[in-house]
Amino acid sequence: MLCAGTAAWVLAGGDRVSRRARVVLAGAGPAVPGGPVRWERLLAAARVRAVRWREWACLAAGFAVAVLGGSLIPLVAGAAAAPLVRRWLAARQRERDRSARAAGVIALCGAAVGELRAGAQPGQALTAAMRRTAAGPGGPGPAETAVLAAAAFGGDVPAALRQAAREPGAEGLAGMAACWGISVDGGAGLAAGIDRLEGALRAERDRREALRAQLAGARSTAAVLALLPLVGLLIGTGLGADPLRVLLHTPVGWGCLLAGGVLEALGLLWCRRIVRAGER
Repeated sequence: MLCAGTAAWVLAGGDRVSRRARVVLAGAGPAVPGGPVRWERLLAAARVRAVRWREWACLAAGFAVAVLGGSLIPLVAGAAAAPLVRRWLAARQRERDRSARAAGVIALCGAAVGELRAGAQPGQALTAAMRRTAAGPGGPGPAETAVLAAAAFGGDVPAALRQAAREPGAEGLAGMAACWGISVDGGAGLAAGIDRLEGALRAERDRREALRAQLAGARSTAAVLALLPLVGLLIGTGLGADPLRVLLHTPVGWGCLLAGGVLEALGLLWCRRIVRAGER
């Protein structure tokens, strides 16, 4: 029914509203095919809305279970879970930003090598490479702006690169700063050094992705085990045992609910510790 309703909505021209929303959020002109739409702003706004929706989903689920079970305990649990979900989503967003920044450093190295081998001066090559690769939802940050200014106006480029390397995921810029300093002081080829740095950073990224793929099974197993209690509640409800009444309205059920919640939290923390140890 949901798929049929969505198809009917699209066929009836309901996507005009979404196109109009994209135009308003992106600040572009008319929504014509191939028109200049700033998708970065749209994606950033969509991510913010998704995070807020997931936070409120905990409270909504708690309210639904509270109505079904006739108790305020699920509502309180949903309200308590909202900050935890917010922290978890924030950690995931930081990890995504870190990965995107690391990929941007690799792209910057490749673009700088291309500009240097095309005959550009080091400052001009770095400026052109950063302008090509630093485009993002919020534009270049203060560290990137400092690097651009140093490269364009003859400032201390290695110091600016080391300052920018302090951001999570941008540690490879410290290697670029070292290559820059060696090239200026010793006359070594800057393009060759940055080319080797790009290869090393790319190999490190591939290693992390391979490790993440190997740990995906452990994460999936932990998620399945965490959802098994809910499956048990559904099976009990289907068999007519009414587990919600027992858990929410009897002292024995309260004790089982408390013990189960503590064990569930300890199990998730233990699985997270195992995965973190594997990553290290």
